[in-house]
Amino acid sequence: MALNLSQKKEIVAELAEVAAKAHSLIAVEYAGTTVEQMTAMRKKARENGVFLKVVKNTLVSRALIGTGFEVVKDTLTGPLLYAFSTEEPGAAGRLIKEFAKGNGKLKAKIVSVEGQLFPAAHVDVLASLPNHEEALAMLARVLTEPASMFARALKAMADKQADGENTAEASSQADPV
Repeated sequence: MALNLSQKKEIVAELAEVAAKAHSLIAVEYAGTTVEQMTAMRKKARENGVFLKVVKNTLVSRALIGTGFEVVKDTLTGPLLYAFSTEEPGAAGRLIKEFAKGNGKLKAKIVSVEGQLFPAAHVDVLASLPNHEEALAMLARVLTEPASMFARALKAMADKQADGENTAEASSQADPV
């Protein structure tokens, strides 16, 4: 079904809005993917804050002008599925990596994060980024570790001093003078 000019403008405006807020973009070759697989991927994408869209490359090129993803314009060739991570940078990477395991036809072609273009193999790197909760837990560990180490050091010193006093008492009781 051919799109008229107003529909194309709506799609470009929608993509431009999403791209302006997105943390990362992955363009994926999807030829050979079944309708059931695409439906499952779209459902999972909605749950994880990933915007998925199959759109003509020319419309995407127009939508990306003025965004950090403008660097990918020259690499948009062939039928592509676009995955924008809207909530956290690694969400699209995890989604694509998960669905690529069960579907050999799903192949990442473009990875872009914060205005930089990366090779398709960087999907694994992007997928390994911690989600929001994991990042907060890591930060909490980093912040509490110095205090924990200090407490362990104080306890070790107190234990050593207590052992020294117990040894002195034991030796004084063993040698009556």
